[in-house]
Amino acid sequence: MSVRLFRFRPTFDSSRLRSAFAPRKPRNALLRIVFGLLGLGLLAVLLVFGLFVGAAMLGAGLLLRLWRQRNQPIASDPRVVDAEYRVVRKPVLPLPR
Repeated sequence: MSVRLFRFRPTFDSSRLRSAFAPRKPRNALLRIVFGLLGLGLLAVLLVFGLFVGAAMLGAGLLLRLWRQRNQPIASDPRVVDAEYRVVRKPVLPLPR
């Protein structure tokens, strides 16, 4: 009997191709630490860069919105009345006897 009969994968070639792109950890402990720290540093740089790009996009959007509304009145609907309001207390009813 051939050894290939007991394999659970359909073909040997597909597993070899899949394992060609699989990441492998180095056996040296110092290299593992260096690559781990390098990965964490790259993750931190990408995170900070993404935060700055996101904040810049939000700021640019707000500035663009303010620039477009600079000559328009605040209330464009003629039914809106600008006024000062006073809060009136709730009327107190006499207690029932």
